[in-house]
Amino acid sequence: MKKSQDDLLENQVIEIRLLIQAIYEKYGYDFRNYSQAHIKRRVINRLNLSGMANISDMIHEVLINHKFVDQLLMDLSINVTEMFRDPSFYKAVREQVVPVLKTYPFIKIWHAGCSSGEEVYSMAILLREEGLYNRTQIYATDFNPVIIKQAREGIYPINRMKEFTLNYQKAGGKSAFSDYYTANYESAKILDTFKKNIVFATHNLVTDSVFAEVHMVVCRNVLIYFDRNLQDKVVGLFSDSLTGGGVLCLGSKESMQFSGFNHNFESLVKNERIYIKKYHV
Repeated sequence: MKKSQDDLLENQVIEIRLLIQAIYEKYGYDFRNYSQAHIKRRVINRLNLSGMANISDMIHEVLINHKFVDQLLMDLSINVTEMFRDPSFYKAVREQVVPVLKTYPFIKIWHAGCSSGEEVYSMAILLREEGLYNRTQIYATDFNPVIIKQAREGIYPINRMKEFTLNYQKAGGKSAFSDYYTANYESAKILDTFKKNIVFATHNLVTDSVFAEVHMVVCRNVLIYFDRNLQDKVVGLFSDSLTGGGVLCLGSKESMQFSGFNHNFESLVKNERIYIKKYHV
């Protein structure tokens, strides 16, 4: 009995690997170095929702059905986000990163893995309140064009505004959060003024190169979904993208400690995983 279960698990691992390889070879999206636990969880969930008999059927569907591929890309995207997520992070940016940014005549920020845009607009609001938004260019990227379209629209469920408002207040907000969006029945739309300095674009951290030379990179709670080798590759990409003295913001569960690029950075806010790139590396 145990042997039979072991065989089933082994076959499932092989099928998932073949599915991920099919997505890569057919469409160019590379999930081969994502956390296997994350991939397995999301694939099995899609299998259950699809009503298909097994993962091999999913492989066939991937090869012939673009709509199914779009569903899988949404499943495998990392879309856990909210406005002013982890308010203590934004408080730290306001108090300890903004003084660094104020030393630049023009500021370029890269929000990598921006998902549906909530955290990008949060940063734009914070920068406006600190008098920096008008001299800032934000590049907001994600590998999934569907999610980038959502981010560009900046429309969110109205029932989340109470939660977002509380986060904003905890993050040291200086105004009424309702000043920053218009409400219409079931939806809330971020004001267009916060979009004028944001460029939304597709960029794949796994396969693409440096996006731009910037003064700040924000990529929070994305690396935890990658294996160790891919984490290191992406941190190297961020290091290459940052100017000397630039700021790297990772998620609270992520660390530079084991990275081969650790020597390029110094900790600025330890508990929030905010780092400064050294000038001579």
